[in-house]
Amino acid sequence: MTEKAILYDSTGCIACRGCQVACKQWNDNSTEKEENWGDYPQQADISAGTWLKIMFNEAESYGEDTFLFARRACMHCTDAACIEVCPTGALSRHELGFVTYDKDICSGCGYCMEFCPFGVPQSTRNTITGIAKMDKCTLCTTPGADRLAEDYEPACVKSCPTDALVFGDRDDLVALGNQKVSDLKSDGYSNAYLYGENELGGLHVLYVLEDSPDKYGLPPAPEFPVTATLWKDILQPVGLAAGGLVLAGLGLNYVIARRAKTVRERAEK
Repeated sequence: MTEKAILYDSTGCIACRGCQVACKQWNDNSTEKEENWGDYPQQADISAGTWLKIMFNEAESYGEDTFLFARRACMHCTDAACIEVCPTGALSRHELGFVTYDKDICSGCGYCMEFCPFGVPQSTRNTITGIAKMDKCTLCTTPGADRLAEDYEPACVKSCPTDALVFGDRDDLVALGNQKVSDLKSDGYSNAYLYGENELGGLHVLYVLEDSPDKYGLPPAPEFPVTATLWKDILQPVGLAAGGLVLAGLGLNYVIARRAKTVRERAEK
């Protein structure tokens, strides 16, 4: 099946934040109080209740002080460290390429938060039960609220009034993004860049940027953490084995103690 993606054109974004509202409404996420960050009222960052955030990056770009808008949410990496380290399979690869998530089987271990190169997964802990759960954008593929299964666009794309967000076949969007970057360079934006074409095996959220990624708060060269594979293939199995040995030891200790008690009781008779 052809992989899908979202193309975000930062030059066409007006930061209306309609995508944020649509995301919250569709996923029935909580509302959170905004505060002043920089010169504009906005929430500081994504959270367990805010999966998508339009960031207002104050930067000097081509000799002018300006806002550079950026969409902050799950990047849906092809080489996804979160999938690699998830011990329960709560995070998995969707057939369309996205990193989808089943919250019901999340153990709240936090490994995905630790190893994501973009710092996307966010966690909350129930104050009554003490159980922690992770949350993040699923590109509207959440079980029970799957827009893509019904041939709908993701809610954020549907709500964008300027078509700064486009949903479609990834190969087509890569071509479109490169054309937009070429046009920007022809207009004098020499640092214009298509972010996500090759990063981490290819992202399923692509960005048309008029300046370098770091100006938008994006890592210029995100890397798959080597420790993620080390954790899954070596440390985690060792930890499980050690835990098994501890349990086995406790069980053996119980059997020995029980037998010794039985022997004592028989001797006393």
